[in-house]
Order: sequence, then C-alpha cells, then structure tokens
Amino acid sequence: MRIVGAGLLLALGAIQLVPYGPYDLPAPRAEPAWDSQRTRELTVRACYDCHSNEVVWPWYSRIAPVSWLVRRDVDLGRAELNFSEPGGEAEDAAESVSEGEMPPALYTLVQGKARLTTAEVRDLVTGLTATFGGEGDGRRDGDEDDD
Repeated sequence: MRIVGAGLLLALGAIQLVPYGPYDLPAPRAEPAWDSQRTRELTVRACYDCHSNEVVWPWYSRIAPVSWLVRRDVDLGRAELNFSEPGGEAEDAAESVSEGEMPPALYTLVQGKARLTTAEVRDLVTGLTATFGGEGDGRRDGDEDDD
C-alpha cells in the first residue's frame, strides 16, 4: 500500500512538470460599447475569466491535472467568445445566459463571484441584448421570480 501511495505522489509531482500552454494572455484589443456600467460589471464578474484576455487565474489553475482542465476551458471559452477581441459570437451571449448555459454550474460552484441572482441574470441578459443584439428574456429556464 505504501508503494502505491508513494507512486501516486511521485506521479502527481512529475505531472507538475508538464505545462499546458502559457498563462499570459495578449492585451485586450477592444472594449465592447457596453449599454451600461452595470452590464459591464456583471459580464466581467460572471464571464471574463473564460471569455476575455483578462483572465484571473485561480491558485488551483497552477496545479496539474486541474491546470490542464482550467486552461482547456479558458481556451474553449475564448475561442467561442472573447470580449477582448472584436467579432465572435457575442449576439448569442444573452441567450446562453438566459437559458442557464452560462456561466456553467461547475464554474459558479468553484468561483462564487460568478453566481448570479435572478435579478442579476435578468439585468445581464437585458444588457447583453442591448449591447450585442440577440435573444433572451432575462430568465433562466425553470427560474421563478425570486426578487
């Protein structure tokens, strides 16, 4: 049993040497023309860690294998929509928030700052729609009005 534990520790230590891409990101090239400061604040809080060049890397993003998963999620998120770059799928952002697809449940569980109240979801969807166009009624599927 000790050999298995020592082997596991050795393997965990060894995988720390396997990097998964750089953590530094390019400088933001653009700032959306937000409809309001509230929309920007909610977007930064709930979306920017995966959908911008302004990622705040949590401590656990430096420890493999979790670092690989975090970096993969950020890479995929930024490929889909990057608020720091012109273009992308911004018009779908309001619909994704409205339908409860974004921010992902696991992310909000780990990063409490991304948890949004029903009122904040409504404000974010309204603001994203005003800023980028698209669809969304401000409610996640299954949400009741808890204001």
